[in-house]
Amino acid sequence: MLKIIRIVLQISVIGMAGYALISSKMGLLPLVMLLAWLFMLVAGFEQIEKNQKEFWGYAYVVIALFIFMVSWQGFFQGA
Repeated sequence: MLKIIRIVLQISVIGMAGYALISSKMGLLPLVMLLAWLFMLVAGFEQIEKNQKEFWGYAYVVIALFIFMVSWQGFFQGA
């Protein structure tokens, strides 16, 4: 289940980032970062769930929290 969600989020992040790049709409970047946050969070949980309790599963979760903070600031800075 997490693999399907991860693949859907990958495609949506790439699609939204590509659209923002082509159309030069920089207002979409906080939304792209929010989708990247969800992707990294799901990827981290997927690594932890696989019983691969190594560095990368926890690193993905920590990086996801950082991306969330940056996107949160992007939403409120633009308002």
